[in-house]
Amino acid sequence: MAKGWIFSALLLVFLVIAPACEAFYLPGSYMHTYRQGEEIGAKVNSLTSIETELPFSYYSLPYCRPPGGIKKSAENLGELLMGDQIDNSPYRFRVNVNESLYLCTTSPLDEVNVNLLKQRSRDLYQVNMILDNLPVRRFTEQNGVTIQWTGYPVGYTPEGSSDVYIINHLKFKVLVHKYEGSNVRVVGTGEGMEVISDTDTDAKSGFEIVGFEVVPCSVKRDPEAMSKLTMYDKVEAVSCPVELEQSQLIREKEQITFTYDVEFVNSDIRWPSRWDAYLKMEGAKIHWFSIMNSLMVILFLAGIVFVILLRTVRRDLTRYEELDKEAQAQMNEELSGWKLVVGDVFREPTSSKLFCVMIGDGVQILGMAIVTIFFATFGFMSPASRGMLLTGMIFLYMLLGILAGYAAVRLWRTVKGTSEGWRSVSWSTACFFPGIVFIVLTVLNFMLWSRNSTGALPISLYFTLLSLWFCISVPLTLLGGFLGTRAEPIEFPVRTNQIPREIPTKNYSWLLIFGAGTLPFGTLFIELFFILSSIWLGRFYYVFGFLLVVLLLLVVVCAEVSVVLTYMHLCAEDWRWWWKAFFASGAVAFYVFLYSINYLVFDLRSLSGPVSATLYIGYAFIVSLAIMLATGTVGFLTSFSFVHYLFSSVKID
Repeated sequence: MAKGWIFSALLLVFLVIAPACEAFYLPGSYMHTYRQGEEIGAKVNSLTSIETELPFSYYSLPYCRPPGGIKKSAENLGELLMGDQIDNSPYRFRVNVNESLYLCTTSPLDEVNVNLLKQRSRDLYQVNMILDNLPVRRFTEQNGVTIQWTGYPVGYTPEGSSDVYIINHLKFKVLVHKYEGSNVRVVGTGEGMEVISDTDTDAKSGFEIVGFEVVPCSVKRDPEAMSKLTMYDKVEAVSCPVELEQSQLIREKEQITFTYDVEFVNSDIRWPSRWDAYLKMEGAKIHWFSIMNSLMVILFLAGIVFVILLRTVRRDLTRYEELDKEAQAQMNEELSGWKLVVGDVFREPTSSKLFCVMIGDGVQILGMAIVTIFFATFGFMSPASRGMLLTGMIFLYMLLGILAGYAAVRLWRTVKGTSEGWRSVSWSTACFFPGIVFIVLTVLNFMLWSRNSTGALPISLYFTLLSLWFCISVPLTLLGGFLGTRAEPIEFPVRTNQIPREIPTKNYSWLLIFGAGTLPFGTLFIELFFILSSIWLGRFYYVFGFLLVVLLLLVVVCAEVSVVLTYMHLCAEDWRWWWKAFFASGAVAFYVFLYSINYLVFDLRSLSGPVSATLYIGYAFIVSLAIMLATGTVGFLTSFSFVHYLFSSVKID
């Protein structure tokens, strides 16, 4: 009966996962070789801004429409959750052909469109364009330093002026690498890896697109003369930037003409290296120095604490075991410390069901983080595959539900001594963290809906997420719980007394626990700054090697801090160490949340509006909760192993 139930669950999981795995495939991750004069269409993503963090559709503004109508690209799960909306655009390019083309002239702007264009320009919204899966780049000079951006602004306001000018002319530079035909043919690549197959037929020579840059400017043209042209007619080239008097103002009754120039430039950059310019890390020396300095300090402090702990515990055990039974009994009567709580140290913690559920969810989140970062470190999460990282995290989290159910139920069985109630524990484990995330995202989604943002999840995606949750994650968690009931229970080395021992009054224990969270926080706050900057300032984050090292160091430090705090509480005759071991390392999440608020106030001063701030705080809360569950689980499991070893090493009569 049990085998049939397990087989049915696995079959259901396979049937649900099989079609969903198609979301991992993105055609843009394959290399294309274009012929001379071959036509390529550019795509546009959602408008984004560091001012509001509310993405909007490109065609929410009065831009030119493509001749065949707007066609949406198929987004995967990660892209939908990030608010990406990729559409086709009227911009076309003929490979290795330089030309200046006319797009369209708008109707006279009404008050609504004028206000919308001005608001988007003042909020620093960027147009994100994509050609052959490469985002467009632009460069600006600030204080003698060249800064790279992805996208170009909707409009701008000159310094000392209240007028707003629209960007209506684009000078594109497309970098191409000439591919010479040979008796080998490139079948497909991921970014950074070529797969080459022998062929008897010579492949035709062509061009690989290895770069996409833009210089935006505002140009006022005669609408009457321009309206006589049709789309893709040739116009005079423009030298950007132009004088302010010749720029296009945004005001009522104005007609805006959109044009663009295209220049193809031969480049020595090869296809596998075309993303290097986007992934180049600014301030690399500071990043290296900060990370290494943080690692050295934390390793030094944690090493000292760990050595002191080992020497103290070893001394206590040696003294205790050198005495005979009569002397041990007398020692128990006279001395205080961890030896006196031998009959209470494994007593069931308060809210034991919630505790087991949180440990199970922590195991699931920690496993997902380690596996995701490991694969990303070795290049399996290419930035060319938009949404791949988030999609992979979601599916890994669901698949690791089997570990969550197993850990939660086995701990429940260890605490209770019986498997009764394991289904309730498994269900709670499957619904606790995802339920909180679902509630928070629903509240935030209503706010995005009210602003007509593309970041709002459509109803169809809600049903998709619910289906994945209850058709994959929940069955796997129940399966893991069932396996947990069949696993051997963990035997305690000592018996628990019927009457709890009185605990001496201590007013500093919880304050000490939250203070201990500063040590693991010191291992990650530098990397946290780079992660927050990549998320909220529109930069690429691709230094997963650093992140993997920081994660492993964080696990070690959390384990050591939790063990030290647990030992201190046992020495203070406080046998209620379960929750305190969890929060001793989990308290790092409190500092992560405070740092996120600090980043919002001092580094994201441009973030405007209550909706944007609420979105930021909501996402920061979800991340902090996940960090608390993961690090708290590390601390408890390490402390549990330490306490189990400590009391199993003592001779108990």
